[in-house]
This record gives sequence, structure tokens and C-alpha cells, in this order.
Amino acid sequence: MWNRLIKDEKGFTGLEAAIVLVAFVVVAAVFSYVMLGAGFYTTQKSQEVVHTGVAQASSSLAPSGDVIVKGGASSKIGEITFYITNTAGGTAVDLNKTIITYTDIDDYNTQAYNDTANAWDYSVVIDSGSNALNLVEKGEKYRVTLDLSDTPTNDLVTTGPGVNEKIKIEVKPPEGAVLILERTMPASITNGQYYTVY
Repeated sequence: MWNRLIKDEKGFTGLEAAIVLVAFVVVAAVFSYVMLGAGFYTTQKSQEVVHTGVAQASSSLAPSGDVIVKGGASSKIGEITFYITNTAGGTAVDLNKTIITYTDIDDYNTQAYNDTANAWDYSVVIDSGSNALNLVEKGEKYRVTLDLSDTPTNDLVTTGPGVNEKIKIEVKPPEGAVLILERTMPASITNGQYYTVY
């Protein structure tokens, strides 16, 4: 009888099956935890990429009003003035870190803001009350002026644009899309006169 009880393996088979089942459940739980963690990580990174892409693709600056040019010597334009504002929902733009590229038929130059070089300058027209006067924020409007006069200290142009000449101004903020202004100079230019250009 004792021999018969020892050779009976029914209990061991049930115990082995339970151990194997628990092992499978543990392995499946660990695997699913790893897969879920990797999925959450991938989703988070994808969300960051989308938000960064939207911020880079949308411009935070928009033109506000006309582009005005001032006639200079020798039937050339001596100064260009335009107004910029923040787009709806756009982030604040630091004009001290903004770059302006100017292009015409015989000039192509890029200038970062430098308050001593005076190739281009800005001033606040409508202030939202913040203390940072270099930031274009919601509800604010700034006037940007480009000096196109033919002076030895001006690095932006060699000669100002002439009659019917096409120009292109690119305002490149530190983050976001570029604001592009393309205009044609007036058919007649008189020294000291102001013109709206389209």
C-alpha cells in the first residue's frame, strides 16, 4: 500500500500546473508592464514633437498696417517703416533676438538687432503694460524702422532701393515662422516724402 501511495503522482501534476500557470501570469504581467511603459513613452514623445512642430510652423508675428517708405537722396528710398503685432494665441517674441534679412536687386544682407549699429530699430506703439519693452506680447504693436540711407556705418544696404524696385524683408524671430514682406517701391521718389507701398 505504501508503494502505491508513493507512485501516485496526481497531486504533483496539479502543483506543477499551478506553478507553470503562475509563471506564465508573472511573465505576461511583466511583459505587459514593459509594453505599456514603452507605449506611454512613445505617446509622450509624439505629443512633444507635435507641439514643437506647431510652435515652429506658426508665426508669432503678423504685419499690422501699411509699409511706409521715406524718400531719400538721388531718387532712392532712405527708410522703411512697418508695424508688427503678436498673432492670436502666439507666444511673446523677443525683438532683441530677432534677425531681419533685407533683399533688393543689388543688396542682400542679414542683421541681428544691435541698438548701437542702427541698421534697424524698433519702438513700442501700443503697450500692454508689461515691463519688457523688447517683447512683442498679446495686444501690443511695435514699429520697426530700417535705415536704408547710403552711409558708411550702414551695413544693411550699399544703396537704397530705387523707383519701381522690388524689395523683400524677412523678420526672423528666435522661434516660429518667418514673417515675409514683399513690396514694390513707388514710381516716383522725392526726398523727404512718405509713400505707402504694396
